[in-house]
Amino acid sequence: MLISSKGRYALRLAVCIAQAGPEAKVSLREVAEREELSLKYLEQIARPMVSAGLLASVRGKGGGYRLARDPQDILAGDVLRAVEGTTVPVTCAALDGPEPCHRADVCTTGRFWAGLDEVIEKYVDGVTVGDLAAAPQPHIEIAE
Repeated sequence: MLISSKGRYALRLAVCIAQAGPEAKVSLREVAEREELSLKYLEQIARPMVSAGLLASVRGKGGGYRLARDPQDILAGDVLRAVEGTTVPVTCAALDGPEPCHRADVCTTGRFWAGLDEVIEKYVDGVTVGDLAAAPQPHIEIAE
């Protein structure tokens, strides 16, 4: 499965806001600078996150964004689905189609893709934004 930059950046945005604290309002400019991300791209990513009820926009002086729920109540999967649409590993009517797959009775790989989808869902829904925000930052050694 390939998560796009939208999914990766959305998760970084949510974690950055969570790390600022429950009462903090964080501007996208601050996130862009801290995370070294494009401000314009973050603006595009924030919209579906607000629509999904993950972020709340606070207008006015000192405004910005805050998490709409407690970071422990926001699953990594919620964030990914808000911006990616789905976390299914393949385009397969059996997994994400609106109609039942006409090949379901004879498909030799359908169970494999369904099993992989189940593993992915379990993993992304087993980690919260709060978990990621509390994780220690890695120390990167620079080779000489």
